Amino acid sequence: MPRIEIMKASLRSLPLAITLAACFLLVVHGPILQLAHYHEFADRSFLLGLPHGADVLSNLGFALVGGWGWLKLAPVRSHPALRAGWPGYRLFLLGLTLTALGSSFYHWAPDNARLVWDRLPIALACAGLLAAVRAETRPGIEAGRDAALLAVFAIASVAWWYATELWVKGDLRPYLLLQGLPLVLVPLWQAIYRAPRLDRVWFGVALLLYVFAKGAEVFDHELLAALGWISGHTLKHLLATGAAAVLVGRLVQRISMDGEP
Repeated sequence: MPRIEIMKASLRSLPLAITLAACFLLVVHGPILQLAHYHEFADRSFLLGLPHGADVLSNLGFALVGGWGWLKLAPVRSHPALRAGWPGYRLFLLGLTLTALGSSFYHWAPDNARLVWDRLPIALACAGLLAAVRAETRPGIEAGRDAALLAVFAIASVAWWYATELWVKGDLRPYLLLQGLPLVLVPLWQAIYRAPRLDRVWFGVALLLYVFAKGAEVFDHELLAALGWISGHTLKHLLATGAAAVLVGRLVQRISMDGEP
């Protein structure tokens, strides 16, 4: 086999190798527990009669972006620029829209039981994005099958965390795996299989915004202390909304541009 073919084959096997390595490392690491004071968010605002008002109301952006996506994309789901990945993008939009409801419900009165309904739609959105990009970049992949299997895994990952939380101490490993894989696999698939340059740029910006969102979540109290008007978790919602808007914006752009796959 020519050296160039060997290199191509090695590159194509890299996403699977990374996924298996991540699974192995998580198994070796052991359970990853939820922080003891996870529900003690910095936001103490009371807006429009809502406790934790900024954290609650900042979820409205997910509903707006999700609604925009359904309105613009669902009627043209058979468009050549959308058809291959639509089952995954449909799951992504469903997860995004439900995040507005689930996260608002959770932040109204944070506890573990409500957190299930926050994490579940986020997991579904991650699953949908993985299924969509995999199908778009690799000809012959059935997005509908991948979306269904990944949706089951998403539900199982949240169920596993909650069940182990009730039994002993919660284990976040499957949920964190599902959140982390799109950050690595999406740009990797797009690079290996030569996705359009605009896809790589827009999706890269979206993933970077999501990384910033996760960072803001970690520094929830510190950001409120430093900025004085917005907490890290509220900022996380806004950045994650921005990431979703960039993705939906690129999909809308695709169907309006001639010659773009």
